[in-house]
Amino acid sequence: MAGGAVSTMGTNGMSQQAATQQNNANFIWSIADLLRGPYKPHQYGAIVLPFTILRRLDAVLEPIKQVVLDEATKRGESPAAVVFLAKASGQSFYNTSAFTLQSLMGDPASIKANLIDYLHGFSENVRDIFERFEFEKQIEKLDAENLLYLVTQKFTAVDLHPNKVTNIEMGLMFEELIRKFAETSNETAGEHFTPREVIRLMVSLLFIADDAALSEKGVVRSIYDPTAGTGGMLSVADEYLLEHNPDARLVMYGQEINGESYAICKADLVIKGQDINHIIIGDTLIGDGLTGETFDYCLSNPPFGVDWNKQKPAVLKEHEQQGFNGRFGPGLPRVSDGSLLFLLHLVKKLRPKAKGGGRAGIVLNGSPLFTGGAGSGESEIRRYLLENDLLEAIVALPTDMFYNTGIATYLWIIDNDKRTERRGTVQLIDGTGFSHKMRKSLGSKRKELSPDDIATIVKLYGGVCCTDR
Repeated sequence: MAGGAVSTMGTNGMSQQAATQQNNANFIWSIADLLRGPYKPHQYGAIVLPFTILRRLDAVLEPIKQVVLDEATKRGESPAAVVFLAKASGQSFYNTSAFTLQSLMGDPASIKANLIDYLHGFSENVRDIFERFEFEKQIEKLDAENLLYLVTQKFTAVDLHPNKVTNIEMGLMFEELIRKFAETSNETAGEHFTPREVIRLMVSLLFIADDAALSEKGVVRSIYDPTAGTGGMLSVADEYLLEHNPDARLVMYGQEINGESYAICKADLVIKGQDINHIIIGDTLIGDGLTGETFDYCLSNPPFGVDWNKQKPAVLKEHEQQGFNGRFGPGLPRVSDGSLLFLLHLVKKLRPKAKGGGRAGIVLNGSPLFTGGAGSGESEIRRYLLENDLLEAIVALPTDMFYNTGIATYLWIIDNDKRTERRGTVQLIDGTGFSHKMRKSLGSKRKELSPDDIATIVKLYGGVCCTDR
């Protein structure tokens, strides 16, 4: 993956695959035409996304439906039933309702009650997704508008069986649907997305140091995002690794505070065949939902310049009571910007050096780099990173790269087990000149990184080191 190979950001095969899935996404999105009138365009996603998830899960569970039902009858209300039912399904989820989407079509008059019964049959980890979407409310409204049977029928007719659409293809299609949802939503795209090319750059820089290991057949690595959003960073990392090594597996973990974003992230991962129990709901700064877990790779794009007053009691308590045994031992930044708290959190989540070490990438604005004089919380955090030789590189990105801000941004690379030639140094890369103007602006985003731009920055980075650990 190092050197010239890094520039193969979109192989012809992947581009064709992505195009095919975009067509599938467009076909599914066209079902939204049925919603015109009772629903506004920005509301379509609340129907299309959960129905797409439901159709995929229905198709995945179809072959073992009777096996699960038999197991459910056998286990009854036993507390251990959950374990046996998951084992019977061969997935991290199951459904004990007698219905399938196809069987629902046989009773139009009872579609609402039967569809809700079907939803309630899912294991708790999947029910959680539909609850976050408030899907039952949407079912009620669709039924009141005499649209429920028709919409369900349309989705039932879409063949999303795994032998027709692979997990990778399904993931690409779902991402395209999420993008369409964000574009029609009243919220800015920046609330949902870090630009894909920025993630590609971050992932390239994270993975290049482990080039040889990641090329091995059957290699498994873990990756974590504490500000997971809709799962875009995790998805792009997975996509990148599979492009370069189809036999590799990236086990994904994340935490997200926003309920709907959490639901979309969780849905995206279950569609990709990942264990959705690895995605946690909650405020990462108030409580680490994956306490004790560490990872090979971490990546994050925390909110820029957002104060942490709400989180202050919990953060201060951890800082004072746990010190360096907790996440915030080195110091606390001013309350007006919590970005460095996320950075300290990532440092704590890296796999220990004794177990092979870990690498992290985080997108920050200029504040963590320049704010705070000697002795301030910001200064103490920077001193901790440098004295412990954790900061490997900082890349200055072009302005106007993000959907919701045009300010200067920086990509920090952290490594708790630097290679010999990098020890005691921090590489600074000026990437501000590597971008292209977009034909059409998207919010504040007026520039983008081309594959060649990314390759150039990666080669500048790799000029110092592109050997494996």
